[in-house]
Amino acid sequence: MKLLIVEDDADFAAALSRAMQKRGCEVALAHDAEAARRVAEDFSPSHAVVDLKLPGESGLVVVAQLAARKPAPAVVVLTGYASIATAVEAVRLGARHYLAKPANADEILAALLRDEPDAALEVSPEPLSVARLEWEHIQKVLNEHDGNISATARALKMHRRTLQRKLDKHPPRSG
Repeated sequence: MKLLIVEDDADFAAALSRAMQKRGCEVALAHDAEAARRVAEDFSPSHAVVDLKLPGESGLVVVAQLAARKPAPAVVVLTGYASIATAVEAVRLGARHYLAKPANADEILAALLRDEPDAALEVSPEPLSVARLEWEHIQKVLNEHDGNISATARALKMHRRTLQRKLDKHPPRSG
């Protein structure tokens, strides 16, 4: 397996790289979308792990670019800012799976190797909390405005700094 890891956190990227090399992967690293494009050209990955939140362009841009390659690598999106909107968009753009951080190397490898969707996943018996619903809605509107915080704030009729504070927080738990 030739694995491209696109992750802006250099420490996490290095640790994941070491863990994947121990599992038999040949690994290349990129820390932003531009570097991911260059590395993908030279390295021709069979698989990729892409962080959603990168400096500059979103990880979703990287997912779309990797999906356009022939042959397209199997892509898993890994993020600390998980939302339904970004998960749906990542899969629509060509990601095979979407994992919320923290995820360990074995979970990431299993997602990279899994070809079929898992229809046996448990459906939560509890509805989303109001805080989580707000987070999901903000993420959906942010995605619709291509990550533009000012445009998103206008669409939500919210002050830009208030929106920025909400985005800087970790997402509320699902329940």
